[in-house]
Amino acid sequence: MTLARAGYVARFDSAGVSLTLSRDGEALVSLEGDDLVLGTTTSVSPTASYDPWLLLAEPTNPTIPEHTMRPAVAARVLEEEATRFAVELTHKGGQKSRLDVSAEADGRFRASIVPLEPAGVVYLGVGARVSEDEAFYGLGEHFDDVNQRGKLRAMQLEAASLESGYNEAHVPVPLLIGTRGWGIFLETSRAGVFDVASAEPTRVRALFGLGEQAAEGLTFHLFGAAHPLDITKLYYDVTGYPRLPAPWALGPLVWRDENDDQAQVEADLDTIRALDLATTGVWVDRPYATGVQTFDFEAARFPEPAAMIDKAHALGFRFGLWQAPYLDEKDPSTAALRAQAAEGGYWPLQSGLNLNGWGRIIDLTNPSAKAWWQQGLGGYVALGVEGFKLDYAEDVVPDIIGARNVFLFADGSDERTMHRGYTLAYHATYAELLPEEGGLLLCRAGKWGSQVHGPIIWPGDLDARMWKHGDLVTEDGETFRAVGGLHASMIAGLTLGPSGFPFYGADTGGYRHAPPDAETFRRWFEQTALSSAMQIGTSTNDVAWELGDQALLDSYRIYTRLHLRLFPYLWSLARDIASSGRPLQRPFGLQLPELGVHPSDQYFLGDALLVAPVTEPGATSRTVVFPPGTWIGYWDGARVEGPTTVVVDAPLGKLPLYLKAGTPLPLLRDTIDTLSPTTAEPDLVDSFAERVGPLWLRLAAGPDAEISLYDGTRVGQVTAAGSVTVRITAGDVFREGSVVEVFGWGDAAPSSVVVGGASAPSLASLEALRDASAGWYFDAGAAGGSLYVIVPSGQTEVTFGR
Repeated sequence: MTLARAGYVARFDSAGVSLTLSRDGEALVSLEGDDLVLGTTTSVSPTASYDPWLLLAEPTNPTIPEHTMRPAVAARVLEEEATRFAVELTHKGGQKSRLDVSAEADGRFRASIVPLEPAGVVYLGVGARVSEDEAFYGLGEHFDDVNQRGKLRAMQLEAASLESGYNEAHVPVPLLIGTRGWGIFLETSRAGVFDVASAEPTRVRALFGLGEQAAEGLTFHLFGAAHPLDITKLYYDVTGYPRLPAPWALGPLVWRDENDDQAQVEADLDTIRALDLATTGVWVDRPYATGVQTFDFEAARFPEPAAMIDKAHALGFRFGLWQAPYLDEKDPSTAALRAQAAEGGYWPLQSGLNLNGWGRIIDLTNPSAKAWWQQGLGGYVALGVEGFKLDYAEDVVPDIIGARNVFLFADGSDERTMHRGYTLAYHATYAELLPEEGGLLLCRAGKWGSQVHGPIIWPGDLDARMWKHGDLVTEDGETFRAVGGLHASMIAGLTLGPSGFPFYGADTGGYRHAPPDAETFRRWFEQTALSSAMQIGTSTNDVAWELGDQALLDSYRIYTRLHLRLFPYLWSLARDIASSGRPLQRPFGLQLPELGVHPSDQYFLGDALLVAPVTEPGATSRTVVFPPGTWIGYWDGARVEGPTTVVVDAPLGKLPLYLKAGTPLPLLRDTIDTLSPTTAEPDLVDSFAERVGPLWLRLAAGPDAEISLYDGTRVGQVTAAGSVTVRITAGDVFREGSVVEVFGWGDAAPSSVVVGGASAPSLASLEALRDASAGWYFDAGAAGGSLYVIVPSGQTEVTFGR
């Protein structure tokens, strides 16, 4: 039986009991009878969790329930139509199930396996036969490697030997992407585990525990695309497209773990502007309220919160607050709210183990409880709070040593699905309070589908060190396995993007074992400047201006401004998600699977920027794999012809960063301070919201290329013998002209600069160019020779002659 859509074919062979997905006649992946599994037991226990993690991770663990895995051994056709078919599978032992497959769209097929005799069935499994040399991406946020081959991945929090005590699976996503251009998504909220070719190099397996609910079956989707980066779009077609955060939420954002008081917050706002440190927003972390969660500001420390927030807005900052869905049950200040919660029934009907220091979570499945909680938050919103950092709320874990961790919620759900569902309810409660144009939701946890609420994921409490995930470390007399620091953080962002969470911002500098040393802090902000979102803060309240290190502060100023200047590029990539599905930060091996290399420590930001952060302590150089084409060193204009592998210099302060030759990189002006509105004078706060200003375009001569920006602006570059021409068509936002910067030009000034058909005048300095309405300036000592030219509003073309 065959289902075909635009070159993609799902074919079921009844005789061989196999389902194969192919593209243009090439088989991408095959699901055989051994991959379609029912797990049965002689007695289903209502108290057992049937969490399948231990079945694969520790198969001899005595807490595993008695069970037998039964693969499909025979099949017969039940129904066949043009767009769907159904098959009855017979499993080893005689149990039967029904397999339904339908063609939903080009490259997208939906399938489900449902036991026909569910009594005794407690596990359902789906697997696939894969190429031995194929790499795998997705499965959510992970910290050890971007390539999932050889890994066991739990789809929920599990105990682990890390210093945190658990596996750090804050954002598990049951979406696996193969580099041959296929994917599989298991559409379930049940506890699960993936074996990604760890037991057998040509087999991946996914197993989920359904316990008493096995009759609901297991739905999965097979995806096929011309490029593996395009699989995520098919996933979004099923689960929903990401809501975009507010532009300002991409940062830079600054916070302290504990603010002394309102005076300190306001002093920080003044200092950031006085020191010319590009920053779009701040948030106040815990503690600031009288108690957790009293929906107020502690009067002694924050006597005039409205004035504090107004000052932030006046200086061009957006403002956010830390949050968690609890009422501290030991704090007298929450007594009145706890009485209301008890009277209204705002806690779960039954609560399991509380993994926090305050008490029971609020039952956000209860419409009355949600409305009551939002009413409390409304006071903050009325003061001008535009974003929230959503912490904790991961108490609902499905398993405690083989037994259920029972939670019962008002909507009838329990922990067996609410380990995912509570995260969605938590995010939705706050997302509904954000401004229509977007705000900030900075979230520790995420589950499939919650991307529709617009979260920026932060990875929880990473080490303020350059340790790798799982390193065995001894510090202060204690030996432990590290959660990981900078290297782990970078991997987390790269694994999240293809998994459906395109926005990521780590605590720059780390959290555990803070403070970071100067090298760690500097290497960290070098990397987060080239990420989708940049936020800076540690558990020891480290802010760049209080560290007594002028070199660090100067470098911090460069990299925070670089991140903000990249806004036109980053926001264009963000807006493109709706049409392409591609993440902003892209793993090297997923972007270029044909090269067969899958480094975890270098990546692409969009298509134009190759980023290779330094994550080894003490390193002043590193090896970079360059793809085909010409790549230009961002800081020195040096040209590298790929494909090649080169050891490059990377002293502290110099992030190895390369721009694809020929591709224009759109930037904001080099004095920009914020995207947010301000009432301050322009010489104190240079605001994009107050003045768009000219679009800066940085490029190096190379193959012809064209880019489109989020506002409709189009920029093309054409290199011919003896000249470079840049053509600009203005969009709806960038209508105040452009400054074109060609770097890596060489030692000699151009022989001619023609703008709109007329020769442009030469200027004496870059400062003179900033104040001029027309002209060009050449600096032989900057980035391999840099040529700057003003393209006034209304003009569309500039040509540089050699």
